[in-house]
Amino acid sequence: MLEKIHSDLFPIRYESEFFHNVVNGHDIVSWGAIDRNRPNGQSEELIGFVTARIVLAKDSEIEDLLRFDSAKPDQTLVYILTLGVVDSYRHLGIATSLIREVIKYASSIPMCRAVYLHVISYNNPAIHLYQKMAFQCVRRLHGFYFIDGRHYDSFLFIYYINGGRSPCSPLELVTLIASYVKTGLKLVGAKLWKNEGKKASRWPNSKETRCLITTQSKRILMTEGTGFQCV
Repeated sequence: MLEKIHSDLFPIRYESEFFHNVVNGHDIVSWGAIDRNRPNGQSEELIGFVTARIVLAKDSEIEDLLRFDSAKPDQTLVYILTLGVVDSYRHLGIATSLIREVIKYASSIPMCRAVYLHVISYNNPAIHLYQKMAFQCVRRLHGFYFIDGRHYDSFLFIYYINGGRSPCSPLELVTLIASYVKTGLKLVGAKLWKNEGKKASRWPNSKETRCLITTQSKRILMTEGTGFQCV
């Protein structure tokens, strides 16, 4: 059944070994959505599924998109291999529920830092779904897929978990620079006050008044921009 659904939903053909590994849990984890409320005593039906694999972060294609901790070389990622829902059961939140199961599973792994996946460039419903679920589109891969003699681009989406983060972003860089500038101005201001205090102590009887001009550092504000069951 799983192989038939894959064949119906995807333009890519998967080897029999893939389905064998899914069914037996060999290096692949999977979740299925099953309709338990079919009429006339019909048997339960698989209506949706998601398959995924755990990979080492240091060996993945997105190593450069992670703030990697060299002291923890065993950091991992969860890569979503396939996600599909039977046509007649779409728009019922099944795909969303399946993805949430993957995120929950990945979050339960202490050393896992992100969930990531590829989406073919013309699959707008899938792209919208991942954006709605707060996945970040971090890269476009040209010619990633080769289907029926044609090349298609892919979008790479990532969802950070368990403290996983991207390398220093432009916003973080600006914030860091602003922090250094603010600290520097405070040190300069403190030094000026100290120097003025020394000068004042040299002429204790002087009637001349001195005026210190204090400057305020500018603050940089940045703005950013129903009858189924998962098993």
